[in-house]
Amino acid sequence: MISLSYYIACAVVLYIIGLYCLASKRNMIKLVMGLEILVNAAHVSFIAFSAYRSVGYIDPLGHSVVIMSISFAGCVTALGLVIVTYAYKHYKTLDVRKLRRLKW
Repeated sequence: MISLSYYIACAVVLYIIGLYCLASKRNMIKLVMGLEILVNAAHVSFIAFSAYRSVGYIDPLGHSVVIMSISFAGCVTALGLVIVTYAYKHYKTLDVRKLRRLKW
């Protein structure tokens, strides 16, 4: 059986990748992808902690919460991509710095 530290290390790596995407990228689609990577890091750590709560017992509450979170994150991502699509149709750019200059 794989120990808990491997799962936590995987979650930390995903979290760092997601933060890097949010901090360094200017494209709105890459920002949405970075947010999705951050959510997946939270899912990995939540499932790992629910699986290693006690030996031989897997908490079904953790799995059900993650399934609900996956469906909610999918809806939020779809809404974010719709906003990105409309921003591109209207302003012809996905660069966040250029869109920030377009304040009213």
